Amino acid sequence: MSGCRKRCKREILKFAQYLLRLLTGSLHTDSVEDELEMATVRHRPEALELLEAQSKFTKKELQILYRGFKNECPSGVVNEDTFKEIYSQFFPQGDSTTYAHFLFNAFDTDHNGAVSFEDFIRGLSILLRGTVQEKLNWAFNLYDINKDGYITKEEMLDIMKAIYDMMGKCTYPVLKEDAPRQHVETFFQKMDKNKDGVVTIDEFIESCQKDENIMRSMQLFENVI
Repeated sequence: MSGCRKRCKREILKFAQYLLRLLTGSLHTDSVEDELEMATVRHRPEALELLEAQSKFTKKELQILYRGFKNECPSGVVNEDTFKEIYSQFFPQGDSTTYAHFLFNAFDTDHNGAVSFEDFIRGLSILLRGTVQEKLNWAFNLYDINKDGYITKEEMLDIMKAIYDMMGKCTYPVLKEDAPRQHVETFFQKMDKNKDGVVTIDEFIESCQKDENIMRSMQLFENVI
């Protein structure tokens, strides 16, 4: 691996670690300002100002994120293999390949096989600071694998299996082999209001907003983003 590729990998992993801290609430404003003062940030002012308007991040936060994402990767994009590699660092006890694939596709909104800084920021802004409606819309898009506007049992089962595979043997008590399917059956009993075998976005959002148990179940999804 060339020195450039090694630096690129290192910076992307640093970026992933930053995201993990951000997601777990261990990153605070002071630490953002401290990191900003410690580094020279290369960025495009116009682009960052546009992203600030389109997202719910401050300019300083965007500068830190931009540095971690692009400082050593001038192409400014992450491909699926790199995305999978990042996830494998955080879930070494399991197999995160399939879930990383689904998540990559959710971030790759223009389906060109690459996630740009802009793609990532827009998705991350929804997941971290969006309204409940926005987050549920994003989650629906993740579960709707073929993007036809409906979630089938098969699609939800694929996602659930991917999540359980990624968590590996770290769960306690150890999950039964049919746990993903049981999880999906529970979802569909509550979500598929007209019993037509698919869940629409309206059914999905209504059920999630009304049912505390489903909202808690959704935390499984949130915690692995």
